[in-house]
Amino acid sequence: MRVHDAIGGRLQAFIESQHLFFVATAPLSATGHVNVSPKGMGDTFTVVDEHTVAYLDLTGSGSETVAHLRENGRITVMFCAFDGAPNIVRLHGAGRYLTPDDAEFASHRSRFGHHPGARGLVVVDVERVSDSCGYAVPNLAFENDRGVLDAWAQTRGEVKLAAYHRERNATSIDGLPALPSD
Repeated sequence: MRVHDAIGGRLQAFIESQHLFFVATAPLSATGHVNVSPKGMGDTFTVVDEHTVAYLDLTGSGSETVAHLRENGRITVMFCAFDGAPNIVRLHGAGRYLTPDDAEFASHRSRFGHHPGARGLVVVDVERVSDSCGYAVPNLAFENDRGVLDAWAQTRGEVKLAAYHRERNATSIDGLPALPSD
């Protein structure tokens, strides 16, 4: 494993070429659930600068990442090479969750594509950058992004999506506050 001072050219190019990444967070409670979420949709992740990354948070069945970030901010983002040279990149840092009501939201939103199910943004101040071999990660071929989530969100519209967020995304599975329920 190598630890890097920042997200440099080679690492940024690797990160930006990946179709899939994973986000890991955990509550402070020793009995709380650790969460790992796969993320995709090619235009939902960006390297803002050599110590900052951000991703568009799309509607999901849970809100663990949101709740954990609001509680303690700890987050790890991981990228794996599924084709080409083997590599795994981990970004450890402090994340913050931005809703469309947050002033900082607008300064980042234009970095991402349009997705009707977008419920917020995660911005990570990266404190540690590392990469390792990834020799055991299998070779897999990317076919395409699934359009299912965008289609699902589009058919619901803003009013029904807001209701879904209030009903299903207001708290984590451990009862921590997540998305505002108004």
